[in-house]
Amino acid sequence: MLDDFKRIRVLSADHLNLARGKYVPAGLAKKGEMNACIGIYAVDYKRDLINAPGAGMEMGLPDLKAIYDIKQVRPSWEKDTGVVVADLYSNDKPLPLCGRSLLKMTLADWKALGCTVNIGIELEAYVFQRGHDGKWEPYDTPGAYVYGTGPSVDPEGLMDIVWEAAEKLNFPIEAINSEFDWPQFEFTLEYADALTALDNLFLFRLMAKELLIKQGYLFSFMPKPLSDRGGSGMHLNISLSDEHGNNLLNDPSKDDGLSDMVKPMIAGLIKHHVSLAALMCPTINSYKRLRPSNICGHAGNWGYDHRCATTRIPLDRGKGTRIEHRLADCAANPYIAAAAALQACRLGFTKQYPVPDPEPSEGFTEPKTDNVIPDTMGEGLRALKADTDLTEAIGQPMVDHFLAIKGKEWNEYLDHTTDWEIDTYLEFI
Repeated sequence: MLDDFKRIRVLSADHLNLARGKYVPAGLAKKGEMNACIGIYAVDYKRDLINAPGAGMEMGLPDLKAIYDIKQVRPSWEKDTGVVVADLYSNDKPLPLCGRSLLKMTLADWKALGCTVNIGIELEAYVFQRGHDGKWEPYDTPGAYVYGTGPSVDPEGLMDIVWEAAEKLNFPIEAINSEFDWPQFEFTLEYADALTALDNLFLFRLMAKELLIKQGYLFSFMPKPLSDRGGSGMHLNISLSDEHGNNLLNDPSKDDGLSDMVKPMIAGLIKHHVSLAALMCPTINSYKRLRPSNICGHAGNWGYDHRCATTRIPLDRGKGTRIEHRLADCAANPYIAAAAALQACRLGFTKQYPVPDPEPSEGFTEPKTDNVIPDTMGEGLRALKADTDLTEAIGQPMVDHFLAIKGKEWNEYLDHTTDWEIDTYLEFI
């Protein structure tokens, strides 16, 4: 396989969900490993160095190793280039900050219970174009509407570019359509075993962004880039199977077709709802999406085929029985987001949390629960720190690092005077 390429792009998703990596000549890539600096975990979006736990500042920013399986190298969207996703190691052990390693650990926890985890993904994003002033402005789609296809919603055929590349590279697209707001699009990737599904998601998102930037457009998965329109999320569709491939969430003998595993798993997602938001919606901007009346994950509730509930049980049964969790956004490292949700499900199942009643109302403006996402990231970080069951399941080293990086981000935001404040107050006070 390596002989088909001149170079291999070795990538991993860091704590900011940036695709860190290197191009390696195909001949050297046969080693299945490369060196990098642990300092990638010491920086934020502004490239400031932060002495966060585990980031190696106190040790002089030593090397880590990116380890990958050369059998997993796949064709990429770049000429003569293969691409592969790596795990990160330090001192010959999995790096505690590596999201992909966390996911593997979480899948092992479920495997010990006799379960294989399968995941399907839905993700949303806005497209931007350059305005006359050189700044990014929304892609001009004057005929856009939800569940739209074709030139009315995508006059330049940008989604065709993404589709054709995905098909060529064997990304398992289930659907592409325009979303509720404009110019917003939704992508659905077919379910697969969890690690394969998350690798597909990580690479597909990167591919879509890079293909469009070459066309002069910006594909932004920012949770809420436009104040007057809805946000963009990442839905996780979770199912479990046994060693024979039978769906463990399905039970035809029950009135609702759900096995006894399902409701404790739902209860885990609801009990840890607020603390999960810190990891699954990890930016200040995320909390502007997580507001009432946004059909997004604000309330810790559940329902049968209820899109205004954060945890939705679709109508499909049999092999299609699944839990759809609608909280996360694409600012999150997808491996960490999925692992966090799966650990919450596991805690609910193993501890047999009691499940509340399903959402009895429309759930849009006034959900019947007080278990809602707080207004700010600062409150979310405090909730995560206090949730010792979840942090122990995820791993304290990763949580401590996350809280340090995001705590700095939050404090800087508190010190920043926004344009809204200037526009509203400057001339009157």
